[in-house]
Amino acid sequence: MEEKDTVEIIETDDGLNEQMRLRREKLAAMKEAGKNPFTIVRFDRDCTATEIKERFEELENKDVVIAGRIMSWRDMGKANFIDLLDGSGRIQLYVKMDEIGEEAFADFKTWDIGDIIGVKGFVFRTRRGEISVHVKELTLLSKSLNPLPEKWHGLTNVDTRYRQRYVDLIVNPDVKDTFAKRSAIISAIRRYLDDQGFMEVETPMLVSNAGGAAARPFETHFNALDEDLKLRISLELYLKRLIVGGFEKVYEIGRVFRNEGLDTRHNPEFTLMELYQAYTDYHGMMDLTENLYRYVAQKVLGTTKITYNGIEMDLGKPFERITMVDAVKKYSGVDFAEVKTLDEARALAKEHHVEFEGRHSKGDILNLFFEEFVEDHLVQPTFVMDHPVEISPLTKKKPDNPDYVERFEFFMNGWEMANAYSELNDPIDQRERFAAQEEQLAKGDEEANTTDEDFLNALELGMPPTGGIGFGIDRMCMLLTDSPAIRDVLLFPTMKSIDK
Repeated sequence: MEEKDTVEIIETDDGLNEQMRLRREKLAAMKEAGKNPFTIVRFDRDCTATEIKERFEELENKDVVIAGRIMSWRDMGKANFIDLLDGSGRIQLYVKMDEIGEEAFADFKTWDIGDIIGVKGFVFRTRRGEISVHVKELTLLSKSLNPLPEKWHGLTNVDTRYRQRYVDLIVNPDVKDTFAKRSAIISAIRRYLDDQGFMEVETPMLVSNAGGAAARPFETHFNALDEDLKLRISLELYLKRLIVGGFEKVYEIGRVFRNEGLDTRHNPEFTLMELYQAYTDYHGMMDLTENLYRYVAQKVLGTTKITYNGIEMDLGKPFERITMVDAVKKYSGVDFAEVKTLDEARALAKEHHVEFEGRHSKGDILNLFFEEFVEDHLVQPTFVMDHPVEISPLTKKKPDNPDYVERFEFFMNGWEMANAYSELNDPIDQRERFAAQEEQLAKGDEEANTTDEDFLNALELGMPPTGGIGFGIDRMCMLLTDSPAIRDVLLFPTMKSIDK
């Protein structure tokens, strides 16, 4: 028994390896014989590999028409077994010369692993019990000119997997399953929000003022108007305009762009979901978050208990709620409720080896303590509430303590998963917050917001009390698919140019 595509790869003078050269020669011969596969424009199927297996009792000994890619080939002379991969999975084909004819069989024997074919035949079970298709007719639909990775090892180089995701999807079935789950996660989010009366909308990606988050934007130039524009870093300010306009429950799922570094949890373009609901606050957003996460996990995974990197997290239990001040006190021993001045905060930072900059306020230093001592401990679902006003320019102050705002961040596995506010709807206060952000920008904070006059104009018309939240869809997909890096849940992650 001979297995195809095990020849040694040897580079030739024209830069092609031996397999690539042979495949091109085969294609040239096909074209010369009037059998160019690329002239075929359509092939109608009536079944998939998975459907055949699931409906075997119904389909046994009945004709089917399927199509897909040849993934393996066992040559036994006048009878061959090949594995066919379609969008649903794999199925074995039995190809016999006596069944399809000598000429068709001779053409078939010139094909290669990776070729895409159409198949007509009947369903049966082999003596070994494997559900298969006994081929009666074969059609070559597309010629693969580049060989797939060596069949026993697949595509294992991580960098190549991300750059050539199309190959990764072909040879690594688990990867395809991850992205099928990602699609199901986003569909479940939409279904939940739609059922809650939210309306999905779309807002601009190219903006003159990229606000709503602390991040550096990408900048571009619009030639037609001779204006500089930015790619949005958030969805927030336009969605709030819609709340002003009278839509009381809105959400958007879309790409945002932040000019920042690459690591296991960050990609410069990523998928964000933001929603805003009139007449509620950040407590309402906490309730929504708990219910949404449970719903999505149950719909996609069939359970509210998830395991990430061997650690179980239970979405079925009530999520912990703790203030930032209490969390810092719990894990660092420092009680910022007793810290009255900036000098005291700086002294504590130096004592605990927390690095800060001269522009940082007391609230900034509290947040630095939180990042240093707390985040890694927040493995189970946790809402961290009541952030310093200095780091929350779009959030309502707490009526009983105006140094803090009605904001929470949602954490799992030590990661920030969502960020939510009781939205600031006082236009006078909002203008003052923007002015403070402008000062920080002037001092070198490249992530500070700038004043958005049109947004202020909208607030001056009147915005009702509103709760809002932003979810990182990619991190949610990482947790629910047990994927180690954000690149594993992005079909085409950002990569450094291969030429650099």
